[in-house]
Amino acid sequence: MRTFFGFLMLILAGLCSCSTKVDLYTDFKDNTIIYGVMNVSKDTNFVKITRAFSGSDDEGFNPYPIAQIADSLNYPGKLDARLIELKNAPGDDYTPTGREIVLDTITIHNKQEGLFYAPDQKLYYTKSRFKVNNGSQKYRYKLVVCKPNDTITSEIGLLGGSNFQIHSGMVYFRSEISSNTRKLFFVPDDNGAIYQISMQFNYKELHKGQDTINKAVEWTLGAFSKLDLGYENGSYYVTYPENALFTYLSNAIGDDTFNVERFFSSFIISISAYGEELFEYMLTNSASGIVDYTYTNIHGGYGVFSSCYEIEKSVKLSSRTMTDLLAMPWGFKNLGYKD
Repeated sequence: MRTFFGFLMLILAGLCSCSTKVDLYTDFKDNTIIYGVMNVSKDTNFVKITRAFSGSDDEGFNPYPIAQIADSLNYPGKLDARLIELKNAPGDDYTPTGREIVLDTITIHNKQEGLFYAPDQKLYYTKSRFKVNNGSQKYRYKLVVCKPNDTITSEIGLLGGSNFQIHSGMVYFRSEISSNTRKLFFVPDDNGAIYQISMQFNYKELHKGQDTINKAVEWTLGAFSKLDLGYENGSYYVTYPENALFTYLSNAIGDDTFNVERFFSSFIISISAYGEELFEYMLTNSASGIVDYTYTNIHGGYGVFSSCYEIEKSVKLSSRTMTDLLAMPWGFKNLGYKD
């Protein structure tokens, strides 16, 4: 699943850099390309709305010089782009609430050079807050982009509902070499398809005669679909190696144990969730840089419109973990650091 995560980062980076090659061109046909991954925790969300350039292979059409021309990618002026809010109704239908979020445009000037025009690119954005699933109340958002002779749409449910939470309040590690695993319990999001789970051990380090330094050791458990999760007592879980913390700390600290004191600060669990649309898009497109749009949820166009959300929780270390930590020659003290 690590391959999936690497591809995910490639796609997300492409939302800003837009350096993916698009091999879609026909005579006089306007192909709309849309990329957007909504995150309800952000104060601003962006959607990239652009177009594929036109030409013919029979005429010796070379797309690369055209891709460097701003007007060949950006629609002139500002398209009518908006998000229509929908709410669940009897019969599993979703009906408009009457709220529509009109997207404005902004030009950013720091796009990296690549196959497409740089450094300027036009983005559509909103600072409006979204509604997410909350108990029996469920919401969806329909993206509508109106062109002079066509309308492009896409509809998604957003991640970040109240059900998405980490249940575990403590983690358990041991310093001995072991193949044992422990369980991390959490409740998946209604609209989540894939989950990237990370752990982070935060500590402070004080060398004699020097200033205190904040440090952290972070590692990723991997990416998991809901089918990869275990289920027990009404909650889903993933497993983690029982000696993982001591392995990563050993690699980070090494032989740095002379005249040093270390103090445990916190242990953070982070779970990033991504929508079904983004998951399907990445499964059906390769990471080679050529996007053939085998999968798209843009009706009347190409690309992907989806959602993501991240939660984190500070959890306790078990008493056995603290005992083993204090017994290691790394200078950890029993009391937490005090300024």
